[in-house]
Amino acid sequence: MENTILVSYDLMAPGKDYSKLIGFLKTFSYWAKPLESVWLLKTAYSAEQVRNSVQNHVDKNDKLVVIDVTKKPAAWYNLGETLSNWINNYL
Repeated sequence: MENTILVSYDLMAPGKDYSKLIGFLKTFSYWAKPLESVWLLKTAYSAEQVRNSVQNHVDKNDKLVVIDVTKKPAAWYNLGETLSNWINNYL
């Protein structure tokens, strides 16, 4: 069974280069980026496994939240048709 995992982060260092982290998140087969530092991933991994993987791509002082939102109610505003369709199809 695949899970839908929400990943959100704050990279604390000024001028932090997000490319390593973004490149890693884009390796998931299905992903969406509804907000600046929020991602939705479709994966067989648990929230804990995703957190452990993402931790390898952030600094020790960065903040990270990873939540399994599989089949949970969701509401959003002004994300556009493409993101709305992704959420409807993969949540």
